[in-house]
Amino acid sequence: MTSLICNDSRPAYQNDAPRRQPGFLKALKIFWDFAFHKPADTVPSRALPVQALTRGQLLAAEDNTLFRLGHSTILLKLNGEFWLTDPVFSKRASPVQWAGPARFHAPPISIAELPPIKGVILSHNHYDHLDYAAVRELSAKTEYFLAPLGVGDTLVSWGVPVEKVRQLGWWESATAGSLKLTATPAQHFSGRTLWDSNKTLWASWVIESAGLRVFFSGDTGYFKGFKEIGDKFGPFDLTLMETGAYDPKWPDVHMQPRETMQAHIDLRGKVMLPIHNGTFDLAMHAWDDPFEQISALATARGQALATPMIGEALNIAQPQATGAWWRMA
Repeated sequence: MTSLICNDSRPAYQNDAPRRQPGFLKALKIFWDFAFHKPADTVPSRALPVQALTRGQLLAAEDNTLFRLGHSTILLKLNGEFWLTDPVFSKRASPVQWAGPARFHAPPISIAELPPIKGVILSHNHYDHLDYAAVRELSAKTEYFLAPLGVGDTLVSWGVPVEKVRQLGWWESATAGSLKLTATPAQHFSGRTLWDSNKTLWASWVIESAGLRVFFSGDTGYFKGFKEIGDKFGPFDLTLMETGAYDPKWPDVHMQPRETMQAHIDLRGKVMLPIHNGTFDLAMHAWDDPFEQISALATARGQALATPMIGEALNIAQPQATGAWWRMA
């Protein structure tokens, strides 16, 4: 069941486990350090390697292939259909495009160049996952938008036809195109302004396609729900797991790399692809720290890891070896 509480007759969602709040002074200190004490290595010192993509390449690609476009934006080709997770194509993950976290790299393909999209899968409404400009541009070329409760209302208010939008609560499933998609729990929060905190739901997703199962974590802290999802839907051929923008000061809403690895194991994942990294400066750690840490953890725990370069194709069913591209930057 999705957790729902009421406050002054205004509905708000909550995690099954209460989220620890830092308090005003600690929150102010976090903001101050983020604004004025950022280490230099949170941003790459050189241009990142990116493999440019064309529509022709995507159309010619084999089924069961994915392309990482940046941050948590993944393009999947399944049964001849194209699906996008959390499509963010704007220069900045911010309410405005003149300030806020800027991209380390351009997307390897523009929205205009993309082939028709069968569906967009959204995890929550934060700016680094729900991009107004991208949604507006994708609306005409996308058949379905799958979203957690409340996020679909935002899409409709932005001009997406209501018949294209499907909103799901935790553990609810929908069939769209050739896929079965289930919104599963995550431990996070939502909000795009100071006035809409937790007014829309956040979720992870189980993506089932003709014998393949993919898990998309969205944003989340580590919680017991991973084991429950793994027991219900695992094993997964591939897990797309948040690995980045972590800090000891916000442990309940983003995972440390060791927690990400444990979540992948809880899910009974065969191969993990770390996402939520390599595109935006959203924390105090070095920009490449997520890759280094998760690579070391995968080796130590005997887990298979895929780290495709931005724009590089990856076979979902039989992932090929991938290199440490971040060391080339």
